[in-house]
Amino acid sequence: MFKKLAVAGFVIVTFIVYSFHQRNEGTQAVQRVTSSQSQNTTSPQTTSSSSTTSPSAMTSYKDGTYTGKSSDAFYGYVQVRATVSGGRLSDITILNYPQDRDNSIAINNDALPQLKQQAIQAQSSAVDGVSGATDTSQAFMESLGDALAQAKA
Repeated sequence: MFKKLAVAGFVIVTFIVYSFHQRNEGTQAVQRVTSSQSQNTTSPQTTSSSSTTSPSAMTSYKDGTYTGKSSDAFYGYVQVRATVSGGRLSDITILNYPQDRDNSIAINNDALPQLKQQAIQAQSSAVDGVSGATDTSQAFMESLGDALAQAKA
């Protein structure tokens, strides 16, 4: 009896430690992505008042369709395909997103259209993200960033 209880306790403790490790590992990856994106972007406030074009709008991409890498969103993966027309990001197709849980479906059905709209407007993967969908937002930005890096002219 004591042996079974000890084994059950060990399994539970191991699962808890593993869960915390996985969650913290994902958070660190998000912090790395956020840090690298913030270092590579210029805010619109730093442009001179005589210019009406934001730095992201000055970016020109090669026309075509570019598929970004699949990025971990903790409960699944996000992968996007960027379409560039006339040197500008014109469309984003969501190829994959976490959708095996009702909660994931609800979050992503709300967040992904907002992220898509923000990215097309910004002409960049550096978007604000969506509150309540942090993991999805970070994975979206990472996948889109990879696709746009392929499209750089």
